[in-house]
Amino acid sequence: MRRYFESLRPADRSAINSVPDGLFLVRIDRVRYRWHAQKPYYSIRFAVLEPKHLNGCLISGRLYCTARAMWKLSWFLRDFGYDTELLANDEIDDKALVGLKGIVKISHAIVHGLSVLNLDGFAPAARWEELSPANITEPGSEVA
Repeated sequence: MRRYFESLRPADRSAINSVPDGLFLVRIDRVRYRWHAQKPYYSIRFAVLEPKHLNGCLISGRLYCTARAMWKLSWFLRDFGYDTELLANDEIDDKALVGLKGIVKISHAIVHGLSVLNLDGFAPAARWEELSPANITEPGSEVA
């Protein structure tokens, strides 16, 4: 026998279909290292903190650990305030990442017919007021 219960699926908060492209203030909710022969990566789930109307949405993305992608992983770790001592020793502690806050720029792309979320850029959480979409004015609207 099957029964229907409304609001049973909390996974509907997944952001891939509900969060538009743009800048978001986020907190790292979960991190998992995934080994792959050619492209090992970190699977990272972010909880959106700002903008307020998307508070609580979850965004999942990947950061690759290949030699060519180390610059992006380092950028991410630095801007999210990862432990500098561990970073100096070339070590990543998954548990130390959970709870860190920062800004992430996301975009969506279609690759081989699948919707993929790209992590395009990062910034420290302290810059949210400066970079917040609400504080960016339209070009040409500045008073001279």
